[in-house]
Amino acid sequence: MAESSRNGVRSWTESMSARERIRSVAETLREPRSVNWISDQADAAWSTTNEELQDLVDQGQLRHVEAGDTTLYQPDYTRLLFDEIRTLIEENSREELRSELAAITEEIEEWQETYAVETWEDLEQSLADGDLSSADLRERRNVIAFWNENEEDRQLIKHALELYSDVESAREHMTNVADRATS
Repeated sequence: MAESSRNGVRSWTESMSARERIRSVAETLREPRSVNWISDQADAAWSTTNEELQDLVDQGQLRHVEAGDTTLYQPDYTRLLFDEIRTLIEENSREELRSELAAITEEIEEWQETYAVETWEDLEQSLADGDLSSADLRERRNVIAFWNENEEDRQLIKHALELYSDVESAREHMTNVADRATS
């Protein structure tokens, strides 16, 4: 028995199928990658990886890009954006989204006041200040990361609020059509 299994921890090759591992790797790509690279990361056979990647392309979850003689794969970032917005709308009320937007804005305003800056980029520029201790540098780097994340979340929430009525109408229309079909 493998050492990790004896300690109660299973490796992902024990807990996930090759196709699940391939999907996991493909869904987290930050840049286009080849079948070989994905196959290696997923610890899966090249043929299985190639087949699964093609299925993901056919489903619209991945896109392929030709780079010379090599085909590279990357997530469909547009689909990911709309999936995230849809999830926000389905899992949150308008008021919950508004509250989260207010909380994010409040946190950013606190950082602006604390560090006397307008943007996270301005805060990043302050890292070059030779008078900062290592603890201050670490703290500012952490704030920059959170601020960046908050900016991304704020943008997604704004999109979700802008599309909320349209998604509700589409959902209501689907329900009405389904009701008529079953009546």
